[in-house]
Amino acid sequence: MKIYVGNMSFDTTEDQLREQFGSFGEVTSVSIITDKYDGRPKGFGFIEMAQKSEAIEAITALNGKEVNGRTLNVNEAKPRTDNNNRRGGGNNFRRNY
Repeated sequence: MKIYVGNMSFDTTEDQLREQFGSFGEVTSVSIITDKYDGRPKGFGFIEMAQKSEAIEAITALNGKEVNGRTLNVNEAKPRTDNNNRRGGGNNFRRNY
């Protein structure tokens, strides 16, 4: 089961998350999302756990818990949707010369 972890301190490491969630069961992957340009953490990430029952237990225990001075927002990750209505910044216009 994939879990979303938000409102993380920028100092939180993948090892810290693995340790926190690992006390509830087998953690299969940990991923802290970083900015693609400067590599700094964005303050959220995803955890995957092998057993759904263990993941639900971890969500219940860790949602609202303070870690590194920030109160975590922990819940089941929602599937990513392809949103074609998003518009990127930058040079997304055509110039007529």
